[in-house]
Amino acid sequence: MAARRARLRLWLLLHLLPQVYCEYGMVHVLSEKGSSKGKDYCILFNSQWAHLPHDLGKASLLQLQDQTASVLCSPSDVPDGGFNNQIPMVMRGNCTFYEKVRLAQINGARGLLIVSRERLVPPGGNRSQYEEIDIPVALLSYTDLLDIGKSFGSSVKGAMYAPNEPVLDYNMVIIFVMAVGTVAIGGYWAGSRDVKKRYMKHKRDDGAEKHDDETVDVTPIMICVFVVMCCSMLVLLYFFYDHLVYVIIGIFCLAASIGLYSCLSPFVRRFPLGKCRIPDNNLPYFHKRPQVRMLLLAVFCVSVSVVWGIFRNEDQWAWVLQDALGIAFCLYMLKTIRLPTFKGCTLLLLVLFVYDVFFVFITPFLTKTGESIMVEVAAGPSDSATHEKLPMVLKVPRLNSSPLALCDRPFSLLGFGDILVPGLLVAYCHRFDIQVQSSRIYFVACTIAYGIGLLVTFVALALMQMGQPALLYLVPCTLLTSFAVALWRKELAMFWTGSGFAKDLPQPPLVIAPVNCPELPKDSNGPASQEDTEQMTNPTLHMKELHDPSSAAEELTDADTKTDQPEISVAQSEEPAGQNKDDLESKCLNAEQKQLE
Repeated sequence: MAARRARLRLWLLLHLLPQVYCEYGMVHVLSEKGSSKGKDYCILFNSQWAHLPHDLGKASLLQLQDQTASVLCSPSDVPDGGFNNQIPMVMRGNCTFYEKVRLAQINGARGLLIVSRERLVPPGGNRSQYEEIDIPVALLSYTDLLDIGKSFGSSVKGAMYAPNEPVLDYNMVIIFVMAVGTVAIGGYWAGSRDVKKRYMKHKRDDGAEKHDDETVDVTPIMICVFVVMCCSMLVLLYFFYDHLVYVIIGIFCLAASIGLYSCLSPFVRRFPLGKCRIPDNNLPYFHKRPQVRMLLLAVFCVSVSVVWGIFRNEDQWAWVLQDALGIAFCLYMLKTIRLPTFKGCTLLLLVLFVYDVFFVFITPFLTKTGESIMVEVAAGPSDSATHEKLPMVLKVPRLNSSPLALCDRPFSLLGFGDILVPGLLVAYCHRFDIQVQSSRIYFVACTIAYGIGLLVTFVALALMQMGQPALLYLVPCTLLTSFAVALWRKELAMFWTGSGFAKDLPQPPLVIAPVNCPELPKDSNGPASQEDTEQMTNPTLHMKELHDPSSAAEELTDADTKTDQPEISVAQSEEPAGQNKDDLESKCLNAEQKQLE
Protein backbone atom coordinates (compact mmCIF):
# COMPACT_ATOMS: atom_id res chain seq x y z
CA MET A 1 0.00 0.00 0.00
CA ALA A 2 2.83 2.36 0.88
CA ALA A 3 4.53 1.58 -2.41
CA ARG A 4 1.35 2.46 -4.32
CA ARG A 5 1.07 5.79 -2.51
CA ALA A 6 4.69 6.58 -3.29
CA ARG A 7 4.14 5.80 -6.99
CA LEU A 8 1.03 7.97 -7.02
CA ARG A 9 2.92 10.91 -5.48
CA LEU A 10 5.68 10.48 -8.05
CA TRP A 11 3.13 10.45 -10.89
CA LEU A 12 1.51 13.62 -9.59
CA LEU A 13 4.86 15.37 -9.34
CA LEU A 14 5.80 14.41 -12.89
CA HIS A 15 2.49 15.35 -14.46
CA LEU A 16 1.29 18.32 -12.43
CA LEU A 17 4.49 20.35 -12.28
CA PRO A 18 4.73 23.15 -14.86
CA GLN A 19 6.24 21.90 -18.08
CA VAL A 20 9.54 23.53 -19.08
CA TYR A 21 9.86 23.98 -22.81
CA CYS A 22 13.28 23.17 -24.20
CA GLU A 23 14.23 24.39 -27.66
CA TYR A 24 17.50 24.65 -29.52
CA GLY A 25 18.50 27.92 -31.09
CA MET A 26 21.53 29.76 -32.41
CA VAL A 27 23.41 32.90 -31.63
CA HIS A 28 25.15 34.32 -34.69
CA VAL A 29 28.35 36.03 -33.56
CA LEU A 30 30.61 38.33 -35.57
CA SER A 31 33.25 40.92 -34.83
CA GLU A 32 32.26 44.56 -34.52
CA LYS A 33 35.10 45.42 -36.88
CA GLY A 34 33.49 43.30 -39.59
CA SER A 35 36.85 41.81 -40.59
CA SER A 36 35.76 38.15 -40.41
CA LYS A 37 32.77 36.02 -41.21
CA GLY A 38 30.26 35.24 -38.50
CA LYS A 39 29.80 31.93 -36.78
CA ASP A 40 26.78 30.21 -35.23
CA TYR A 41 26.85 28.81 -31.69
CA CYS A 42 24.33 26.58 -29.97
CA ILE A 43 21.98 27.99 -27.35
CA LEU A 44 19.20 26.38 -25.33
CA PHE A 45 16.18 28.54 -24.61
CA ASN A 46 12.64 28.42 -23.27
CA SER A 47 10.12 30.04 -25.60
CA GLN A 48 7.80 30.78 -22.65
CA TRP A 49 10.07 33.67 -21.67
CA ALA A 50 10.14 35.18 -25.16
CA HIS A 51 10.09 33.80 -28.70
CA LEU A 52 13.10 33.98 -31.00
CA PRO A 53 12.68 34.87 -34.71
CA HIS A 54 13.07 32.01 -37.19
CA ASP A 55 14.98 34.10 -39.71
CA LEU A 56 18.41 35.56 -39.04
CA GLY A 57 17.47 38.60 -41.10
CA LYS A 58 14.68 39.44 -38.66
CA ALA A 59 16.86 39.00 -35.54
CA SER A 60 18.33 42.09 -33.87
CA LEU A 61 22.12 42.31 -34.08
CA LEU A 62 23.22 43.64 -30.67
CA GLN A 63 26.46 44.02 -28.77
CA LEU A 64 27.44 41.06 -26.58
CA GLN A 65 28.79 42.29 -23.25
CA ASP A 66 31.01 39.86 -21.35
CA GLN A 67 29.92 39.98 -17.70
CA THR A 68 31.03 36.44 -16.81
CA ALA A 69 32.99 37.81 -13.84
CA SER A 70 29.60 38.05 -12.08
CA VAL A 71 26.49 35.90 -11.75
CA LEU A 72 24.00 38.82 -11.91
CA CYS A 73 22.10 37.93 -8.75
CA SER A 74 22.09 41.38 -7.08
CA PRO A 75 22.03 45.04 -8.22
CA SER A 76 25.72 45.34 -7.30
CA ASP A 77 26.53 42.97 -10.19
CA VAL A 78 25.11 45.43 -12.70
CA PRO A 79 27.82 47.65 -14.29
CA ASP A 80 27.55 51.42 -14.35
CA GLY A 81 25.29 52.47 -17.17
CA GLY A 82 23.44 49.16 -17.20
CA PHE A 83 22.94 47.05 -20.34
CA ASN A 84 21.43 49.59 -22.69
CA ASN A 85 20.47 47.72 -25.92
CA GLN A 86 22.99 44.95 -25.14
CA ILE A 87 22.96 41.21 -24.52
CA PRO A 88 24.95 40.53 -21.35
CA MET A 89 26.68 37.18 -20.87
CA VAL A 90 26.72 36.14 -17.17
CA MET A 91 27.70 32.97 -15.31
CA ARG A 92 25.12 30.49 -14.13
CA GLY A 93 24.53 29.88 -10.41
CA ASN A 94 23.73 31.43 -6.99
CA CYS A 95 20.16 32.45 -7.90
CA THR A 96 17.24 31.54 -10.12
CA PHE A 97 16.95 32.23 -13.82
CA TYR A 98 14.10 34.62 -13.08
CA GLU A 99 16.25 36.82 -10.81
CA LYS A 100 18.96 37.07 -13.44
CA VAL A 101 16.69 37.91 -16.35
CA ARG A 102 14.64 40.37 -14.24
CA LEU A 103 17.78 42.34 -13.32
CA ALA A 104 18.89 42.32 -16.94
CA GLN A 105 15.53 43.57 -18.20
CA ILE A 106 15.28 46.32 -15.58
CA ASN A 107 18.70 47.59 -16.63
CA GLY A 108 17.90 47.85 -20.32
CA ALA A 109 19.11 44.51 -21.68
CA ARG A 110 17.52 43.24 -24.92
CA GLY A 111 18.36 39.63 -24.10
CA LEU A 112 20.39 37.48 -21.71
CA LEU A 113 22.92 34.68 -22.28
CA ILE A 114 23.66 32.56 -19.20
CA VAL A 115 26.99 30.77 -19.51
CA SER A 116 27.13 27.27 -18.03
CA ARG A 117 30.11 25.05 -17.32
CA GLU A 118 27.75 22.10 -16.86
CA ARG A 119 25.18 20.42 -19.05
CA LEU A 120 22.78 22.89 -20.63
CA VAL A 121 19.26 22.84 -19.19
CA PRO A 122 16.28 24.95 -20.25
CA PRO A 123 15.76 28.07 -18.09
CA GLY A 124 12.50 27.50 -16.22
CA GLY A 125 10.08 29.63 -14.24
CA ASN A 126 6.38 29.93 -13.41
CA ARG A 127 3.48 31.49 -15.27
CA SER A 128 3.58 34.87 -13.53
CA GLN A 129 7.32 35.15 -14.16
CA TYR A 130 6.85 34.35 -17.84
CA GLU A 131 4.25 37.11 -18.12
CA GLU A 132 6.55 39.64 -16.49
CA ILE A 133 9.59 39.01 -18.70
CA ASP A 134 9.58 40.00 -22.35
CA ILE A 135 13.25 39.55 -23.36
CA PRO A 136 14.72 36.21 -24.54
CA VAL A 137 16.96 34.24 -22.19
CA ALA A 138 19.14 31.31 -23.26
CA LEU A 139 22.01 29.17 -22.03
CA LEU A 140 25.41 29.11 -23.74
CA SER A 141 28.18 26.60 -22.99
CA TYR A 142 31.42 27.84 -21.43
CA THR A 143 33.40 26.13 -24.21
CA ASP A 144 31.59 28.24 -26.82
CA LEU A 145 32.27 31.38 -24.79
CA LEU A 146 35.99 30.66 -24.91
CA ASP A 147 35.81 30.03 -28.66
CA ILE A 148 34.01 33.36 -29.18
CA GLY A 149 36.78 35.21 -27.36
CA LYS A 150 39.47 33.34 -29.28
CA SER A 151 37.86 33.81 -32.70
CA PHE A 152 36.44 37.33 -32.49
CA GLY A 153 38.07 39.06 -29.52
CA SER A 154 36.26 41.09 -26.88
CA SER A 155 34.22 43.42 -29.14
CA VAL A 156 31.54 41.24 -30.71
CA LYS A 157 27.94 41.44 -31.82
CA GLY A 158 25.37 38.68 -31.75
CA ALA A 159 21.86 37.86 -32.91
CA MET A 160 19.73 35.14 -31.32
CA TYR A 161 17.37 33.19 -33.58
CA ALA A 162 15.80 29.75 -33.90
CA PRO A 163 15.45 28.53 -37.51
CA ASN A 164 12.97 25.78 -38.28
CA GLU A 165 14.29 22.26 -38.56
CA PRO A 166 14.28 20.84 -42.12
CA VAL A 167 11.79 18.05 -42.67
CA LEU A 168 14.48 15.76 -44.07
CA ASP A 169 18.21 16.23 -44.32
CA TYR A 170 19.96 15.51 -47.60
CA ASN A 171 22.44 13.23 -45.86
CA MET A 172 19.67 10.64 -45.71
CA VAL A 173 20.25 10.06 -49.42
CA ILE A 174 23.87 9.14 -48.72
CA ILE A 175 22.88 6.80 -45.88
CA PHE A 176 20.21 5.21 -48.10
CA VAL A 177 22.67 4.51 -50.91
CA MET A 178 25.28 3.09 -48.53
CA ALA A 179 22.80 0.86 -46.68
CA VAL A 180 20.95 -0.52 -49.73
CA GLY A 181 24.22 -0.93 -51.63
CA THR A 182 25.80 -2.85 -48.75
CA VAL A 183 22.78 -5.15 -48.41
CA ALA A 184 22.59 -5.78 -52.17
CA ILE A 185 26.32 -6.38 -52.67
CA GLY A 186 26.69 -8.39 -49.48
CA GLY A 187 23.66 -10.54 -50.18
CA TYR A 188 24.71 -11.17 -53.78
CA TRP A 189 28.31 -11.94 -52.82
CA ALA A 190 27.33 -14.24 -49.97
CA GLY A 191 24.82 -16.16 -52.09
CA SER A 192 27.11 -16.52 -55.11
CA ARG A 193 30.06 -17.57 -53.01
CA ASP A 194 28.01 -20.08 -51.09
CA VAL A 195 26.60 -21.73 -54.21
CA LYS A 196 29.93 -21.69 -56.03
CA LYS A 197 31.54 -23.37 -53.06
CA ARG A 198 29.06 -26.22 -53.33
CA TYR A 199 29.13 -26.76 -57.07
CA MET A 200 32.86 -26.63 -57.75
CA LYS A 201 36.17 -26.89 -55.98
CA HIS A 202 38.29 -23.76 -55.99
CA LYS A 203 41.80 -24.15 -57.36
CA ARG A 204 43.95 -21.25 -56.30
CA ASP A 205 47.62 -20.67 -56.72
CA ASP A 206 47.98 -19.33 -53.22
CA GLY A 207 49.53 -22.29 -51.49
CA ALA A 208 48.63 -21.82 -47.86
CA GLU A 209 45.63 -19.69 -48.78
CA LYS A 210 43.90 -22.42 -50.81
CA HIS A 211 41.23 -23.04 -48.22
CA ASP A 212 38.05 -20.98 -48.29
CA ASP A 213 36.82 -18.94 -45.41
CA GLU A 214 34.47 -21.04 -43.36
CA THR A 215 30.85 -20.03 -42.99
CA VAL A 216 28.80 -20.29 -39.82
CA ASP A 217 25.28 -21.70 -39.97
CA VAL A 218 23.00 -19.96 -37.48
CA THR A 219 20.83 -22.27 -35.35
CA PRO A 220 17.83 -21.34 -33.16
CA ILE A 221 19.95 -21.82 -30.04
CA MET A 222 22.59 -19.46 -31.42
CA ILE A 223 19.85 -16.89 -32.13
CA CYS A 224 18.60 -17.02 -28.54
CA VAL A 225 22.12 -16.74 -27.13
CA PHE A 226 22.87 -13.84 -29.47
CA VAL A 227 19.78 -11.88 -28.42
CA VAL A 228 20.51 -12.42 -24.72
CA MET A 229 24.07 -11.18 -25.28
CA CYS A 230 22.79 -8.11 -27.16
CA CYS A 231 20.38 -7.22 -24.35
CA SER A 232 23.05 -7.70 -21.70
CA MET A 233 25.65 -5.65 -23.55
CA LEU A 234 23.18 -2.82 -24.22
CA VAL A 235 22.19 -2.59 -20.56
CA LEU A 236 25.84 -2.73 -19.45
CA LEU A 237 26.72 0.04 -21.90
CA TYR A 238 23.87 2.16 -20.54
CA PHE A 239 25.18 1.93 -16.97
CA PHE A 240 28.95 1.65 -17.61
CA TYR A 241 29.31 3.48 -20.90
CA ASP A 242 32.56 5.30 -20.11
CA HIS A 243 34.31 2.03 -19.25
CA LEU A 244 33.00 -0.27 -21.97
CA VAL A 245 33.09 2.14 -24.90
CA TYR A 246 36.84 1.62 -25.32
CA VAL A 247 36.35 -2.16 -25.39
CA ILE A 248 33.82 -1.76 -28.21
CA ILE A 249 36.19 0.58 -30.09
CA GLY A 250 39.00 -1.99 -29.83
CA ILE A 251 36.75 -4.81 -31.03
CA PHE A 252 35.59 -2.68 -33.95
CA CYS A 253 39.16 -1.91 -35.03
CA LEU A 254 40.06 -5.60 -35.03
CA ALA A 255 36.88 -6.75 -36.79
CA ALA A 256 37.03 -3.93 -39.33
CA SER A 257 40.63 -4.87 -40.22
CA ILE A 258 39.58 -8.46 -40.89
CA GLY A 259 36.55 -7.32 -42.88
CA LEU A 260 38.59 -4.91 -45.01
CA TYR A 261 41.16 -7.64 -45.70
CA SER A 262 38.41 -10.07 -46.71
CA CYS A 263 36.85 -7.54 -49.12
CA LEU A 264 40.11 -6.46 -50.77
CA SER A 265 41.87 -9.83 -50.99
CA PRO A 266 39.97 -11.04 -54.13
CA PHE A 267 41.10 -7.91 -55.99
CA VAL A 268 44.70 -8.10 -54.74
CA ARG A 269 44.96 -11.74 -55.88
CA ARG A 270 44.30 -10.58 -59.44
CA PHE A 271 47.44 -8.45 -59.46
CA PRO A 272 50.38 -10.13 -61.18
CA LEU A 273 52.88 -8.62 -58.75
CA GLY A 274 53.95 -9.75 -55.30
CA LYS A 275 53.36 -13.49 -55.75
CA CYS A 276 56.67 -14.39 -54.12
CA ARG A 277 56.56 -15.79 -50.59
CA ILE A 278 58.51 -14.97 -47.48
CA PRO A 279 61.35 -17.37 -46.51
CA ASP A 280 60.85 -20.35 -44.22
CA ASN A 281 60.47 -19.44 -40.57
CA ASN A 282 58.92 -20.63 -37.32
CA LEU A 283 56.94 -17.50 -36.50
CA PRO A 284 53.18 -17.72 -35.87
CA TYR A 285 51.18 -17.33 -39.09
CA PHE A 286 54.36 -16.54 -41.04
CA HIS A 287 55.40 -20.20 -40.99
CA LYS A 288 52.69 -20.69 -43.66
CA ARG A 289 54.81 -18.49 -45.94
CA PRO A 290 52.12 -16.04 -47.08
CA GLN A 291 52.56 -14.13 -50.31
CA VAL A 292 54.17 -10.73 -50.06
CA ARG A 293 51.17 -8.99 -51.63
CA MET A 294 48.79 -10.53 -49.07
CA LEU A 295 51.13 -9.55 -46.25
CA LEU A 296 51.22 -5.96 -47.51
CA LEU A 297 47.42 -5.97 -47.74
CA ALA A 298 47.16 -7.08 -44.11
CA VAL A 299 49.51 -4.28 -43.03
CA PHE A 300 47.44 -1.77 -45.02
CA CYS A 301 44.14 -2.90 -43.44
CA VAL A 302 45.54 -2.75 -39.91
CA SER A 303 47.01 0.69 -40.62
CA VAL A 304 43.64 2.05 -41.78
CA SER A 305 41.98 0.84 -38.56
CA VAL A 306 44.77 2.31 -36.43
CA VAL A 307 44.50 5.68 -38.19
CA TRP A 308 40.77 5.73 -37.57
CA GLY A 309 41.29 4.74 -33.93
CA ILE A 310 43.69 7.63 -33.37
CA PHE A 311 41.69 10.32 -35.20
CA ARG A 312 38.17 8.94 -34.61
CA ASN A 313 36.95 12.19 -33.03
CA GLU A 314 37.90 14.36 -36.00
CA ASP A 315 34.42 15.25 -37.22
CA GLN A 316 35.65 16.71 -40.51
CA TRP A 317 36.86 13.46 -42.13
CA ALA A 318 37.03 10.55 -39.65
CA TRP A 319 33.43 9.60 -40.43
CA VAL A 320 34.51 8.65 -43.97
CA LEU A 321 36.98 6.08 -42.62
CA GLN A 322 34.42 4.82 -40.11
CA ASP A 323 31.82 4.28 -42.83
CA ALA A 324 34.33 2.53 -45.10
CA LEU A 325 35.45 0.21 -42.31
CA GLY A 326 31.83 -0.35 -41.26
CA ILE A 327 30.73 -1.33 -44.78
CA ALA A 328 33.69 -3.73 -45.06
CA PHE A 329 32.76 -5.25 -41.70
CA CYS A 330 29.11 -5.70 -42.76
CA LEU A 331 30.13 -7.36 -46.05
CA TYR A 332 32.42 -9.74 -44.19
CA MET A 333 29.70 -10.68 -41.72
CA LEU A 334 27.15 -11.25 -44.50
CA LYS A 335 29.65 -13.52 -46.24
CA THR A 336 30.54 -15.47 -43.09
CA ILE A 337 27.21 -15.85 -41.26
CA ARG A 338 24.56 -17.93 -43.03
CA LEU A 339 20.91 -18.57 -42.27
CA PRO A 340 20.11 -22.05 -43.65
CA THR A 341 16.30 -21.78 -43.78
CA PHE A 342 13.59 -19.16 -44.08
CA LYS A 343 12.31 -20.47 -40.76
CA GLY A 344 15.59 -19.40 -39.18
CA CYS A 345 15.41 -16.05 -40.96
CA THR A 346 11.91 -15.46 -39.61
CA LEU A 347 12.92 -16.37 -36.06
CA LEU A 348 15.97 -14.08 -36.08
CA LEU A 349 14.17 -11.10 -37.61
CA LEU A 350 11.12 -11.34 -35.34
CA VAL A 351 13.17 -11.68 -32.16
CA LEU A 352 15.34 -8.69 -33.07
CA PHE A 353 12.20 -6.80 -34.10
CA VAL A 354 10.87 -7.13 -30.53
CA TYR A 355 14.34 -6.31 -29.14
CA ASP A 356 14.59 -3.09 -31.17
CA VAL A 357 11.08 -1.88 -30.37
CA PHE A 358 11.45 -2.63 -26.66
CA PHE A 359 14.72 -0.74 -26.20
CA VAL A 360 13.54 2.30 -28.20
CA PHE A 361 9.87 2.73 -27.21
CA ILE A 362 9.43 0.83 -23.93
CA THR A 363 12.61 1.65 -22.01
CA PRO A 364 11.79 5.40 -21.69
CA PHE A 365 9.07 4.35 -19.24
CA LEU A 366 11.61 2.37 -17.20
CA THR A 367 14.52 4.82 -16.95
CA LYS A 368 14.72 7.71 -14.48
CA THR A 369 15.50 10.28 -17.14
CA GLY A 370 12.83 9.06 -19.55
CA GLU A 371 15.46 8.46 -22.22
CA SER A 372 15.47 5.51 -24.59
CA ILE A 373 18.32 3.12 -23.76
CA MET A 374 18.92 2.36 -27.44
CA VAL A 375 19.05 6.02 -28.52
CA GLU A 376 21.10 7.03 -25.50
CA VAL A 377 23.74 4.35 -26.13
CA ALA A 378 23.83 4.78 -29.92
CA ALA A 379 24.22 8.58 -29.80
CA GLY A 380 26.37 8.55 -26.65
CA PRO A 381 25.16 9.78 -23.25
CA SER A 382 25.16 13.55 -23.00
CA ASP A 383 26.73 13.38 -19.55
CA SER A 384 29.53 11.04 -20.60
CA ALA A 385 32.91 12.05 -19.24
CA THR A 386 34.76 10.62 -22.26
CA HIS A 387 32.44 12.07 -24.95
CA GLU A 388 33.19 8.96 -27.01
CA LYS A 389 30.70 7.53 -29.51
CA LEU A 390 30.11 3.91 -30.40
CA PRO A 391 31.54 3.10 -33.84
CA MET A 392 29.01 0.37 -34.72
CA VAL A 393 27.03 2.77 -36.93
CA LEU A 394 27.16 4.39 -40.32
CA LYS A 395 27.32 8.14 -39.76
CA VAL A 396 27.01 11.06 -42.16
CA PRO A 397 27.16 14.74 -41.09
CA ARG A 398 24.01 16.79 -41.53
CA LEU A 399 24.15 18.85 -44.69
CA ASN A 400 21.48 21.37 -43.66
CA SER A 401 22.26 24.12 -41.15
CA SER A 402 19.91 23.69 -38.20
CA PRO A 403 19.97 24.05 -34.42
CA LEU A 404 19.63 20.28 -33.97
CA ALA A 405 22.67 19.65 -36.15
CA LEU A 406 24.65 22.32 -34.30
CA CYS A 407 23.61 21.45 -30.75
CA ASP A 408 22.67 17.84 -30.31
CA ARG A 409 23.00 15.59 -33.33
CA PRO A 410 25.51 16.75 -35.94
CA PHE A 411 25.39 13.30 -37.59
CA SER A 412 22.64 11.03 -38.85
CA LEU A 413 23.18 7.43 -37.77
CA LEU A 414 22.20 3.96 -38.98
CA GLY A 415 23.23 0.97 -36.89
CA PHE A 416 25.01 -2.04 -38.35
CA GLY A 417 22.19 -4.27 -37.11
CA ASP A 418 19.77 -2.50 -39.45
CA ILE A 419 21.99 -3.62 -42.34
CA LEU A 420 23.14 -7.06 -41.21
CA VAL A 421 19.82 -8.52 -40.02
CA PRO A 422 17.84 -7.89 -43.24
CA GLY A 423 21.01 -8.56 -45.25
CA LEU A 424 21.11 -12.15 -44.01
CA LEU A 425 17.61 -12.66 -45.40
CA VAL A 426 18.65 -11.11 -48.73
CA ALA A 427 21.62 -13.52 -48.92
CA TYR A 428 19.31 -16.46 -48.21
CA CYS A 429 16.97 -15.32 -50.99
CA HIS A 430 19.86 -15.17 -53.44
CA ARG A 431 21.00 -18.70 -52.60
CA PHE A 432 17.47 -19.98 -53.01
CA ASP A 433 17.15 -18.15 -56.34
CA ILE A 434 20.14 -19.99 -57.75
CA GLN A 435 18.91 -23.32 -56.44
CA VAL A 436 15.48 -23.08 -58.07
CA GLN A 437 16.78 -21.09 -61.09
CA SER A 438 14.26 -18.28 -60.65
CA SER A 439 16.22 -15.44 -62.30
CA ARG A 440 16.92 -13.92 -58.86
CA ILE A 441 13.34 -12.84 -58.28
CA TYR A 442 13.60 -13.48 -54.52
CA PHE A 443 16.85 -11.52 -54.27
CA VAL A 444 15.59 -8.51 -56.24
CA ALA A 445 12.22 -8.42 -54.45
CA CYS A 446 13.79 -8.61 -50.99
CA THR A 447 16.37 -5.92 -51.81
CA ILE A 448 13.67 -3.57 -53.11
CA ALA A 449 11.59 -4.29 -50.00
CA TYR A 450 14.59 -3.34 -47.84
CA GLY A 451 14.92 -0.03 -49.67
CA ILE A 452 11.21 0.70 -49.22
CA GLY A 453 11.41 -0.14 -45.51
CA LEU A 454 14.35 2.23 -45.13
CA LEU A 455 12.42 5.02 -46.83
CA VAL A 456 9.49 4.43 -44.46
CA THR A 457 11.96 4.68 -41.56
CA PHE A 458 13.17 8.07 -42.81
CA VAL A 459 9.61 9.34 -43.17
CA ALA A 460 8.77 8.24 -39.61
CA LEU A 461 11.94 9.94 -38.38
CA ALA A 462 10.95 13.20 -40.06
CA LEU A 463 7.38 13.09 -38.75
CA MET A 464 8.13 12.09 -35.15
CA GLN A 465 11.43 13.98 -34.79
CA MET A 466 12.84 11.25 -32.56
CA GLY A 467 15.01 8.15 -32.93
CA GLN A 468 13.26 5.29 -34.69
CA PRO A 469 13.84 1.51 -34.43
CA ALA A 470 14.58 0.81 -38.09
CA LEU A 471 13.77 -2.89 -37.73
CA LEU A 472 10.20 -1.89 -36.91
CA TYR A 473 9.80 -1.06 -40.60
CA LEU A 474 12.49 -3.20 -42.23
CA VAL A 475 11.42 -6.56 -40.79
CA PRO A 476 7.77 -6.47 -41.98
CA CYS A 477 8.79 -5.18 -45.43
CA THR A 478 11.42 -7.84 -46.09
CA LEU A 479 9.72 -10.80 -44.42
CA LEU A 480 6.27 -10.21 -45.93
CA THR A 481 7.73 -9.59 -49.38
CA SER A 482 9.78 -12.81 -49.34
CA PHE A 483 6.79 -14.75 -48.02
CA ALA A 484 4.50 -13.30 -50.72
CA VAL A 485 6.92 -14.18 -53.55
CA ALA A 486 7.27 -17.75 -52.30
CA LEU A 487 3.50 -18.07 -51.96
CA TRP A 488 2.92 -16.64 -55.44
CA ARG A 489 5.42 -19.07 -56.98
CA LYS A 490 3.97 -21.97 -54.96
CA GLU A 491 7.38 -22.68 -53.43
CA LEU A 492 6.58 -21.78 -49.85
CA ALA A 493 7.26 -25.24 -48.40
CA MET A 494 10.63 -25.47 -50.14
CA PHE A 495 11.46 -21.84 -49.27
CA TRP A 496 10.54 -22.36 -45.60
CA THR A 497 12.80 -25.37 -45.07
CA GLY A 498 15.56 -24.42 -47.47
CA SER A 499 15.01 -27.73 -49.32
CA GLY A 500 18.09 -29.20 -47.68
CA PHE A 501 20.56 -27.15 -49.73
CA ALA A 502 22.01 -25.52 -46.66
CA LYS A 503 24.00 -28.57 -45.67
CA ASP A 504 25.06 -30.10 -48.97
CA LEU A 505 25.20 -29.75 -52.71
CA PRO A 506 21.71 -29.92 -54.20
CA GLN A 507 21.32 -33.21 -56.00
CA PRO A 508 18.66 -35.85 -56.63
CA PRO A 509 18.01 -38.20 -53.76
CA LEU A 510 20.12 -41.31 -53.63
CA VAL A 511 18.51 -44.73 -53.39
CA ILE A 512 21.05 -47.08 -51.92
CA ALA A 513 20.68 -50.75 -52.74
CA PRO A 514 21.23 -53.09 -49.84
CA VAL A 515 24.65 -54.58 -49.41
CA ASN A 516 24.63 -58.29 -50.05
CA CYS A 517 26.64 -59.77 -47.25
CA PRO A 518 27.62 -63.44 -47.32
CA GLU A 519 25.72 -65.95 -45.35
CA LEU A 520 27.64 -67.17 -42.40
CA PRO A 521 29.04 -70.68 -42.87
CA LYS A 522 27.31 -73.34 -41.00
CA ASP A 523 30.59 -74.61 -39.70
CA SER A 524 32.39 -71.69 -38.06
CA ASN A 525 35.58 -73.73 -37.96
CA GLY A 526 35.72 -74.23 -41.74
CA PRO A 527 37.12 -71.73 -44.24
CA ALA A 528 34.87 -69.37 -46.11
CA SER A 529 34.09 -70.58 -49.61
CA GLN A 530 34.85 -68.67 -52.80
CA GLU A 531 31.13 -68.40 -53.52
CA ASP A 532 30.47 -66.80 -50.13
CA THR A 533 33.11 -64.11 -50.52
CA GLU A 534 31.96 -63.20 -54.01
CA GLN A 535 28.58 -62.30 -52.57
CA MET A 536 30.17 -59.19 -51.02
CA THR A 537 29.24 -56.80 -53.80
CA ASN A 538 29.38 -53.03 -54.02
CA PRO A 539 26.36 -50.91 -53.12
CA THR A 540 24.76 -49.54 -56.26
CA LEU A 541 23.63 -45.92 -56.38
CA HIS A 542 20.45 -45.38 -58.41
CA MET A 543 19.70 -41.74 -59.21
CA LYS A 544 16.42 -40.32 -60.45
CA GLU A 545 16.44 -37.34 -62.76
CA LEU A 546 14.51 -34.71 -60.82
CA HIS A 547 16.03 -31.56 -62.21
CA ASP A 548 16.15 -29.98 -65.63
CA PRO A 549 18.25 -31.41 -68.53
CA SER A 550 21.23 -29.25 -67.62
CA SER A 551 21.34 -30.68 -64.10
CA ALA A 552 20.96 -34.19 -65.53
CA ALA A 553 23.82 -33.57 -67.93
CA GLU A 554 26.03 -32.48 -65.03
CA GLU A 555 25.17 -35.64 -63.15
CA LEU A 556 25.96 -37.79 -66.22
CA THR A 557 29.26 -36.02 -66.69
CA ASP A 558 30.17 -36.69 -63.06
CA ALA A 559 29.20 -40.32 -63.54
CA ASP A 560 31.39 -40.63 -66.65
CA THR A 561 34.41 -39.27 -64.82
CA LYS A 562 34.02 -41.92 -62.19
CA THR A 563 33.85 -44.92 -64.55
CA ASP A 564 37.62 -45.23 -64.59
CA GLN A 565 37.78 -45.66 -60.84
CA PRO A 566 38.17 -49.28 -59.71
CA GLU A 567 35.29 -50.79 -57.90
CA ILE A 568 35.68 -51.51 -54.26
CA SER A 569 35.88 -55.21 -53.71
CA VAL A 570 36.54 -57.40 -50.80
CA ALA A 571 39.30 -59.87 -51.40
CA GLN A 572 38.81 -63.47 -50.63
CA SER A 573 39.74 -64.24 -47.12
CA GLU A 574 42.96 -66.19 -46.82
CA GLU A 575 42.94 -66.29 -43.10
CA PRO A 576 42.98 -69.59 -41.28
CA ALA A 577 39.89 -71.54 -40.56
CA GLY A 578 39.65 -69.89 -37.16
CA GLN A 579 37.97 -66.75 -38.64
CA ASN A 580 34.70 -66.39 -36.85
CA LYS A 581 31.38 -64.72 -37.30
CA ASP A 582 32.44 -61.26 -35.97
CA ASP A 583 35.14 -60.91 -38.64
CA LEU A 584 32.69 -61.42 -41.47
CA GLU A 585 30.24 -58.91 -40.00
CA SER A 586 32.92 -56.28 -39.60
CA LYS A 587 34.06 -56.71 -43.21
CA CYS A 588 30.52 -56.31 -44.42
CA LEU A 589 30.05 -53.08 -42.46
CA ASN A 590 33.42 -51.72 -43.62
CA ALA A 591 32.53 -52.32 -47.26
CA GLU A 592 29.26 -50.46 -46.85
CA GLN A 593 30.91 -47.53 -45.07
CA LYS A 594 33.62 -47.15 -47.73
CA GLN A 595 31.08 -47.16 -50.52
CA LEU A 596 28.95 -44.53 -48.79
CA GLU A 597 31.99 -42.32 -48.30
